Amino acid sequence: YLFWEGFPDTATWNQKEGYCVAGADTASFLRQTLSKLGLTPREYNEFIVYWLPQMQQNPYNLITFQWEEYERIAPLTITPAPDSVLRVFMVFTPMNELIDIKAPAERPAFTRKGFTVVEWGASKIDYH
Repeated sequence: YLFWEGFPDTATWNQKEGYCVAGADTASFLRQTLSKLGLTPREYNEFIVYWLPQMQQNPYNLITFQWEEYERIAPLTITPAPDSVLRVFMVFTPMNELIDIKAPAERPAFTRKGFTVVEWGASKIDYH
């Protein structure tokens, strides 16, 4: 495991496509979605154990996954180079009411091969 923290400019996150999920439904949403993105049960369970306490009490959560923007903000270089890399970065905003938001396009399935690196993380944006 490698843990790191940073302070990115939250204005750069794209939250135009995502999901608005009731706080009570967040655990099941994360299990299903993180599994589809390629995390194993052990990986997504660790993600949920860490982030769910900050999300489940909110009436709703606006949840987006950042791909290209995250790569730009937090480039990753590993030597020797891995055969496959999965970087899952979620941004969420607590919401008081349900909002209508366009769901993102489905991502291609992630295939693990050889030396595989998996990174997961998240950032909370609180506008209050």
